[in-house]
Amino acid sequence: MGRWGTVALAAATVMATACSPSATNDVTGDETTTSTTRTPRVTDDSGRPPVTFDPCYDIPDDVMNAAGYDAAKKELADMPMGTYTFLGCTYRDDNKVPGIRRGYGLNILAGNVTLDEELSNNAHIATAVSINDRRALLEVDPDRDDTCKYVVETGFGLVMLTRIYHTDYPGSAPIEEWCTGLEELVTSIEPFISA
Repeated sequence: MGRWGTVALAAATVMATACSPSATNDVTGDETTTSTTRTPRVTDDSGRPPVTFDPCYDIPDDVMNAAGYDAAKKELADMPMGTYTFLGCTYRDDNKVPGIRRGYGLNILAGNVTLDEELSNNAHIATAVSINDRRALLEVDPDRDDTCKYVVETGFGLVMLTRIYHTDYPGSAPIEEWCTGLEELVTSIEPFISA
């Protein structure tokens, strides 16, 4: 995991904040138009593009619920890094399979670092893939048991989806099971990611 991935993942496990988006209602004539604008929860002084995708607010809850994650229990996990920004959201899938798994933990981070920077940091564990014709990476680090990560390129930088498989037995799951089903989830989320 790269330098920002390690810091961001560690921060996500200890820092969750509550925030609600601000919405404005504009009334024009007989029509009522609702537009949602958000003030970024996190900004940086890097000169990098602003992060225009918010994993907690821009992924519909029904998409996450259909994938087995309880969107009602999602938590914000923002990382002000100074030289780059990550907006994060954590989810938990408590669908237990006795003797197999206790569920999954999922962290979704949108950041203004580039996919090429991520590849430079993690080339030793990264495989180039495509998600709905969007450039992406699959990262599986054999030294990080039960963890699978997809990194999807965006106009502002990237979106990282890191999932931890919680086994229902001592030890790690077989490495070939770490990513089972995650590509399908990433594919269902990708259309909601801003260009």
